Amino acid sequence: MTEPSPAPAFPRRYDLDWLRIIAFGLLIFYHTGMFYVTWGWHVKSVHVSPGAEWLMMLLNPWRLALLFFISGVALRFAADKLGGSTLARERAVRLGLPILFGMAVIVAPQSWLQLVENGEFSGSFWQFWPHYLDFGSAFSITTPTWNHLWYVVYLLVYTLMLAPVAGPLARFMTGTGARITEFLFAGRWGPLAALVLPVTPFILYRFTLDPYFRTTHDLTNDWANHAHSLTILMIGFLLAKDRNFWSAIRRALPFAVASVLVLGAVLAPLWSNWNAMAENSDWNWLIWPARIARIFYAWLAIVTMLGLAQRYLNRPSRVLTYMTEAIFPWYILHQTITVMAGYWLTRQGLGVWIEAPLVILATFGGCALLHELVIRRVGYLRPLFGLKPMIKARRVAVPAE
Repeated sequence: MTEPSPAPAFPRRYDLDWLRIIAFGLLIFYHTGMFYVTWGWHVKSVHVSPGAEWLMMLLNPWRLALLFFISGVALRFAADKLGGSTLARERAVRLGLPILFGMAVIVAPQSWLQLVENGEFSGSFWQFWPHYLDFGSAFSITTPTWNHLWYVVYLLVYTLMLAPVAGPLARFMTGTGARITEFLFAGRWGPLAALVLPVTPFILYRFTLDPYFRTTHDLTNDWANHAHSLTILMIGFLLAKDRNFWSAIRRALPFAVASVLVLGAVLAPLWSNWNAMAENSDWNWLIWPARIARIFYAWLAIVTMLGLAQRYLNRPSRVLTYMTEAIFPWYILHQTITVMAGYWLTRQGLGVWIEAPLVILATFGGCALLHELVIRRVGYLRPLFGLKPMIKARRVAVPAE
């Protein structure tokens, strides 16, 4: 039996490591924006206005889809390296501990301030915390809860579902699957196939699931969201090491960039006036074409990000190594810091152009300082934020989640 080569069969994708960092960074900015827009959120600024909503609408269709796609790619690399059973055990700990700790400790201040702002609770956090941990508490919101950590919960569930079949799927994609993708993506029409084919299941979900299952993030009654999230993760998993697909993405980049700019310019005004269009029968004919165009826009934005990252970001650096480890603790921390900083700052009588930069600075600065000075240096805290134990972390580069 021939010994396997120590060299990797597929090189590490530094561009996807960068995209994971960028996707989480955009998510942090997005949640900061939620403090200011008119949409419902945990706490709100006194400067609430629709001014930034158009930009958030441009991010919203693809920001989490990109993250799940990259998670699928990372799972393929991890499964090929560790095997399905080891992957399941490793991720059950590495994702499970942050979920439990995050729900019990990190997310709790968000619920406290939300209930304080709503006039539902008036005591201190320490008075609130025992009630928060009590599953029988009669608050208007679910406690304890995972809030923004729903992504980690879903990723863990999808990983445990995928682990038993990861090996057979990987073997299929190196055999029959590779011949299928060569037929689809290697030829002249490969870029068009890469732009169109991945969109088809999401169009189907838009007609069959989305009208009946609103997004809840509660895991058990979130079927449309599961269909979208699990499908894009599986696309990432299956195509992670497919050279024909990645070549098609590179070739499709110019068209993807132009198309996403045009679609964004056309759709942003429609989204800003969506309610008025829905209420005016003269514009009803535009509703479903706009919904389908939104799905294409989301995938074209992802293709654009993938293509640009391949071209400009596929190289290692010390910043990348540091941020690959740092970004997951930042994600766990960021929304609580935003809520706490925003709740205090908006009561200081500051103008919006002073308050908003301070909220952003507090969020990113708080994440950076807590990670650098506390989390990465305290051994028992590292696993609670998804980091490897300190001894292993010094020897082994941390892979993308």
